[in-house]
Amino acid sequence: MSPLALVAAAAVGCGLAGVAACAVPPTGALAGRVRPYAAGARSALGHPPDVAELRAVPGRGDAVGGVFRPILWALVRRVGAAVERRGDDQLALVLRHAGLRDTTPEQYRVRQVGEAAGCAALAGLVVTALGRGPLVTLVAAVAGFVLGASRARRRVERQVEERAARARQELYTVNQLLALHVRSGSGPLQAVQRVVARGRGVVVDDLAEVLALARGGVGEAEAFRLAARAAAEPAAARTYLLLAAAIERGADLGGGLLALSEDIRDARRDALHRDAVRRRAAMLLPTIAILAPIMLLFIAAPLPSIVLGDP
Repeated sequence: MSPLALVAAAAVGCGLAGVAACAVPPTGALAGRVRPYAAGARSALGHPPDVAELRAVPGRGDAVGGVFRPILWALVRRVGAAVERRGDDQLALVLRHAGLRDTTPEQYRVRQVGEAAGCAALAGLVVTALGRGPLVTLVAAVAGFVLGASRARRRVERQVEERAARARQELYTVNQLLALHVRSGSGPLQAVQRVVARGRGVVVDDLAEVLALARGGVGEAEAFRLAARAAAEPAAARTYLLLAAAIERGADLGGGLLALSEDIRDARRDALHRDAVRRRAAMLLPTIAILAPIMLLFIAAPLPSIVLGDP
């Protein structure tokens, strides 16, 4: 494809984009108008104020960037919204489960688009270096874009699974420590404070966030319910709900925590048993794949002499 044809195609694309923007103008975002009023409420609840960063007015040297940067940023955000179809609330919950609490859904979408664009450019360059045609290059670039976007999503899902597995491993010990403090005369929140002060891990981070919410003005039981709704591990959610019920109704927290610990241990034992059976079956597959053809050859070798009567 000649440079003149590329310039013509780009001009046609820009013209069609301009016509579409004039026909369906983009709606203005309300985040900038609502954010100053929400900053006070977020600070009272113990959350960061999330105040919009002040942007300097572009000078003479940054005039081109000041004109094209918002257009490019809006394009990247729209492509990210098309690639990642999950809503902001659902995506924020997934990022929280993955441990990316400082990453907003918008930042994740932008990074995903950047990684996908990098994979697309790399695939296009490799195919072009091999001397393929424009159509093959375009197909390779599209495949690289899809691969890059799915790779970013799989990485987050893998982080969610790893954190859930770590939470399952930590819950037994955390519940035992909480039951120990409760049986020694501490209240639920005081027991949580002692565990948070001396421990580290996924469950301890969740409990530390509960303490921050309680210090910010949220009710203690409500803070544990919020942690239960945001927990990636069902066993952790049951623990937080039990703590909320103990705060509200004075339930037998020590016995409940010990019972949850026993359930978690039984579930882990069953999971280890299933994993052992699966690994044992996987070990037998190479043996069967090697010995089965040899056995079939030994069985089939005398068949011609038996059927045809040859010596």
